[in-house]
Amino acid sequence: MMIPGRREWLQQAGLGLGALGLAQVWADAGDAQAPSTTVSSLPSPGTLRLRTPRLPARATRVIHFFLNGGPSQVDTFDPKPALQKYAGKPLPQVLLTESKTGAAFPSPFKFQQYGQSGIPVSELFARTAQHVDEMAVIRSMYGQVPNHEPSLMLMNCGNSVLPRPSVGSWVLYGLGTENQNLPGFVAMCPMGYPLKAIENWQSAFLPGAFQGTYIDPQRREVDRLIENIRSPHATTHAQRHQLDLLMAMNRTHQKQRPDERLDARIQSFELAFRMQVEAAEAFDLARESQQMLDLYGDTMHGRQTLIARRLVERGVRYVQLWHGPAHPWDSHTEVEKNHRQLANELDQPLAALITDLKQRGMLDDTLIIWGGEFGRTPTVELTVDGKSQLGRDHNHYGFSVWMAGGGVRGGTIYGSTDDFGFKALENPTSVHDLHATILHLLGLNHEQLTFRYAGRDFRLTDVSGKVIREIIA
Repeated sequence: MMIPGRREWLQQAGLGLGALGLAQVWADAGDAQAPSTTVSSLPSPGTLRLRTPRLPARATRVIHFFLNGGPSQVDTFDPKPALQKYAGKPLPQVLLTESKTGAAFPSPFKFQQYGQSGIPVSELFARTAQHVDEMAVIRSMYGQVPNHEPSLMLMNCGNSVLPRPSVGSWVLYGLGTENQNLPGFVAMCPMGYPLKAIENWQSAFLPGAFQGTYIDPQRREVDRLIENIRSPHATTHAQRHQLDLLMAMNRTHQKQRPDERLDARIQSFELAFRMQVEAAEAFDLARESQQMLDLYGDTMHGRQTLIARRLVERGVRYVQLWHGPAHPWDSHTEVEKNHRQLANELDQPLAALITDLKQRGMLDDTLIIWGGEFGRTPTVELTVDGKSQLGRDHNHYGFSVWMAGGGVRGGTIYGSTDDFGFKALENPTSVHDLHATILHLLGLNHEQLTFRYAGRDFRLTDVSGKVIREIIA
């Protein structure tokens, strides 16, 4: 078996700030061998420099709550009273699903109308529902297949078959980052990332500098939260001396053999050094007031969400917060018990983030996204011998996603599923439509944000996608 070299290993793993710094070194040095983009206004793709969007931008940053496994739309943001009428009975129409399902399964959760808009929300997200007038709920999302891995890639990378750059990578490629001392794209995935997740924050054929930096937020100490944030062998003072010596040697070498790539390497080493200081400060929640800590909650997901606010506040462009890798929303059994537990972990931090951003005047230009890779069936899942498991199977035919802030028209419902919540009926919305809308809110034209690779111009939305203008303020 061939053992990968240092460069290959770091590019694949994407772990820690050290890997990000080296990716920037190779990209700036020209080693990434990236083809030029077809968008002439964009600078060299190997840079994280701040760029001006072509369109008027409503949002400048994104916080994406990704509910791994697929939350049930009929138990969260798409109530279906008709399921009660058919409870325990076959539905008039049942679509092909991954596993065997049976009769109609009414939601065990109560729904209530909230806000001036009167949008109904399940008791599972009662705290988040207090901000429903800031939200646009898309009830008519649909995917391609009822399987996790391809649906994960479709929702996060725009393609369900082949690895492609993630949404965060495309955003960073199009806009750059406001803070050169921090990663522009951070993916926080508690309890360690599952194998099927790592490709969902990759940069694929885009230069490695645009890849998401993985953080495991279950750690509290900054030194353990971020790998390689401090050198175990040298103090900051000693590292400064080492870099000064290295720079002097490189300058001497450069006089004899002029090479612009070497200058880029020198600057990138300086960037990695500065990141040690600012990244440690950004992730240090001890700097927050007790009132703020209480608002988010002293839980792993509360801390993760508060860190996300601190990151976007400091210029990080895209933060993705994974929820459920260890205990996913994949409730094939006991949906009432499992969804209640998972929602209880997320409801307070979500509501706290919206409250916090509003108080700081940041919600207007911060886009919040909530959703999973697909939804769940309104019919009950059965065992091989036909017994009810009180759970729901995967459902890619129709599910819900919502967005808030960042130019979104609050208090809006867009699209609908059928009477039972099985299939998108009114204004069916593809994942490419969702991605086109996200980019539009950030001031990017999804048809023009392209990258030439293997003789073809690629984009996040492939050859389709339309902006959902009805949910834009």
